[in-house]
Amino acid sequence: MVKLLALIGILALTVATATAEVRIKRQAEETTKKEESFEKELCKDKDAGEWFRLVAGEGDNCRDVIQCTSSVSSGLQAIRCPAGLYFDIEKQTCDWKDAVKNCKFKNKERKVKPLLITDEPLCQDGFLACGDGNCIERGLFCNGEKDCTDGSDENSCDIENDPNRAPPCDESVCQLPDCFCSEDGTTIPGSLPAKDVPMMITITFDDAINNNNIDLYKEIFNGKRKNPNGCDIKATYFVSHKYTNYSAVQETHRKGHEIAVHSITHNDEERFWSNATVDDWAKEMAGMRIIIEKYANITDNSVVGVRAPYLRVGGNNQFTMMEEQAFLYDSTITAPLSNPPLWPYTMYFRMPHRCHGNLQSCPTRSHAVWEMVMNELDRREDPTNDEYLPGCAMVDSCSNILTGDQFYNFLNHNFDRHYDQNRAPLGLYFHAAWLKNNPEFLDAFLYWIDEVLSNHNDVYFVTMTQVIQWIQNPRTTNEVKNFEPWREKCVVEGQPACWVPHSCKLTSKEVPGETINLQTCVRCPNNYPWVNDPTGDGFF
Repeated sequence: MVKLLALIGILALTVATATAEVRIKRQAEETTKKEESFEKELCKDKDAGEWFRLVAGEGDNCRDVIQCTSSVSSGLQAIRCPAGLYFDIEKQTCDWKDAVKNCKFKNKERKVKPLLITDEPLCQDGFLACGDGNCIERGLFCNGEKDCTDGSDENSCDIENDPNRAPPCDESVCQLPDCFCSEDGTTIPGSLPAKDVPMMITITFDDAINNNNIDLYKEIFNGKRKNPNGCDIKATYFVSHKYTNYSAVQETHRKGHEIAVHSITHNDEERFWSNATVDDWAKEMAGMRIIIEKYANITDNSVVGVRAPYLRVGGNNQFTMMEEQAFLYDSTITAPLSNPPLWPYTMYFRMPHRCHGNLQSCPTRSHAVWEMVMNELDRREDPTNDEYLPGCAMVDSCSNILTGDQFYNFLNHNFDRHYDQNRAPLGLYFHAAWLKNNPEFLDAFLYWIDEVLSNHNDVYFVTMTQVIQWIQNPRTTNEVKNFEPWREKCVVEGQPACWVPHSCKLTSKEVPGETINLQTCVRCPNNYPWVNDPTGDGFF
C-alpha cells in the first residue's frame, strides 16, 4: 500500500511538472509572439537598414536608435551615439549635438511615391501617375517643383527612378570634342594606349586667397618647377568671396593659374547646397564670377569652373544653372575609390558611377557640362596587405596621414595607381591650411613634386581646363610638348598689376554688423559685394 501511494505521488508530481513546463513553454511562445508582433509592427514601414528612435526627445533619447534586421536571432539592433553626439535621423549618422535638429522625430520623413510602374497604364502617353493616381505630364516629374497634390512627383528622383533621367552612355552618339563618356568611366579618350598618355596631375586649393596662404602658394609655384614642355607647373583655385584679396587673385591669374568659383557666402548649412534653387545657385556662383572678374580684373572669360562648398552636390538645379550661366565644368562629384580610376566625363549621359556620399543629391538629367570627377584617394599605408578602407576625396580629409613620410608614401602609391593603369588625371585637392599648419607635409609634398618631375618626362601639373582641352583633342606624350593650349602663359615674367592694392573697408546690408576689408587693384566699391549686390554698387 505504501509503495502504491508513493508511485501515485511520483506520477502526480510528474504530471504537475509537465503541466508547468507546458504552461511556461506556452507563456514563452506567447511572449515571443508578442515580441515578434511588436517587432513586425515597428518594422512594417521601415526601409532596409533604416535607423529610428523608440522614444523621441533630447538627451540620451536622441543618442539611442534601433534598426530592424533580417536576422532571426537578433531581430532588432540598437546603437547609442558616443557622448557629445546625437543621432541625425535624416542623415542616418551620429553628428555633433548642435548640428542635429530632429531629436523630436522618431523616423525619417515618409514620402508618398508616384505610381511609375503599374500592371496596366494609368495615364495617356506622355503622362505619368502621382501617388494619388492623378496624371500629370512626364516632364513635370523631378523638376524641383511639386506638381502633384501629394508632392509625389519629387519623391522618387534618384538616377534609377527619375522618369526623365539621362540615358546610359552611347559612344556612337557621344563623340569628341563636345561629348565624352564610357560605360564604366575608365576608358582613355581617343582610345590611346596608356603608355602614350601624358600623366596629368591637378592640384587645387579651395576657399579665400589672402595673406594667410599667399606665401605658401609662392613657395609651391616658385617659377623653378617646370613641366616637361618647359612651362611652369599650374594649379586651379576654387575661390570663395569673404576675406579674399582680389589683387592676389589677379596676380595668381596673371601667372597662368586657373581661377574658378566656390560661392560667395560659403553657406555653412550643408543642406542649403543640396536643396538650393536654380536662382540660389546662380546668385552664389555666377555672382561670384561677377565679383572675381570685376575686382581681380579678369577679362578673358576664363572663370568657367565650379566647386560647391563641403562638396555638397546641388542635383539638377546646380547643373541647370551651370548650363544657363555658361560654366564649362563642375568639380564637386566624388567617385568612390576604384581601380582603375575614372576619367572626367560630360553629363549628357548617365554618370558612370553611383552617387557617392552621405545624402548627396546628384544630377539625374542630361546637362551640357563637363564633370571633373573627384576620384577618391587610397589612404592605406600598405595597399597590398591592409584591409579595405574607404577612400578620401580631399587630401586633408585623409585623417590617418600623421607624418611627412606617410604623406610621401601616400602620394607615391596613388600616383602609381593612376600612372600604371589608365593614366586618368590624378587630383590632389587641398585646403591651404593643412599644408601651412603642417610644415612636414609641405616638405614631403614639395620633395615629391620635384622627384616626379625629375624622374618622368610624361608627367604634367596642369589646370582643370587644360585637362578638358587635352581630352577634347588627345595628344601623345611626344606630341603634347608642343600642344598649344598647354603653352599659354608658359612662363610669366613682369610685375604685378599693383604693388600696393586699395584696401577698402566696406559694409553691406546683407552682412549686418560687419566691416570687411576688400583688397583690389581697381577702385573701391560703395558696399561690400554680396549675394544680391555682387558689383558692390548698391543696386540690389
